[in-house]
Amino acid sequence: MNKSFIVAGIGTEIGKTLISAIFTQALQADYWKPIQSGNPEEADALFIKKMTQLPDLKVWDSSYVLSQPLSPHTAAEIDGVTIDLEKIQLPQTQNSLIVELAGGILVPINDHQTNLDLIKKLDLPILLVSKNYLGSINHTLLTYQILKDNHIPIMGIVFNGPSNPSGEKFILKYTQLPVVLRVQQEEEITPETIIKYAKSISN
Repeated sequence: MNKSFIVAGIGTEIGKTLISAIFTQALQADYWKPIQSGNPEEADALFIKKMTQLPDLKVWDSSYVLSQPLSPHTAAEIDGVTIDLEKIQLPQTQNSLIVELAGGILVPINDHQTNLDLIKKLDLPILLVSKNYLGSINHTLLTYQILKDNHIPIMGIVFNGPSNPSGEKFILKYTQLPVVLRVQQEEEITPETIIKYAKSISN
């Protein structure tokens, strides 16, 4: 497995931060979210720090921290800033690095660029996170197709939450992607939950 990669979802509220925490724990990696949209006091980086049990965890500062939990371009407009792709630079680290996107692949980051442009700039493979809901098969396949058409390498797929064997079977047959991890619907997310899934990756 490539030790540095981007955790991307098929939409919002898919569980990218949860999956990022699991892989940060498993690989004892650094964590970075280039664009953080939402209350900085409840930022995803704080979840990573709280849930991972890594005494030397390195969380790199976001290039942009926006106050509203909206798409980056809208949140930036409200805050009176413009997201400049050239100002987002991949952290230089000798360690593994988990990068978490804000939103889906085609979420706008300014008035003419999307997360896809950011992915191309960072030049890292994708770990795709899917979650079962009505329409999720379509969203998963569309995301896969966009990445494929743009020659973005995809390491594999993570299924998060309630299982849908029929849907997962079709997704895997269509995409030919390997399943890297399955995360069940958990009643509560704790550091022990993160460690449990991290060990399943390490083993």
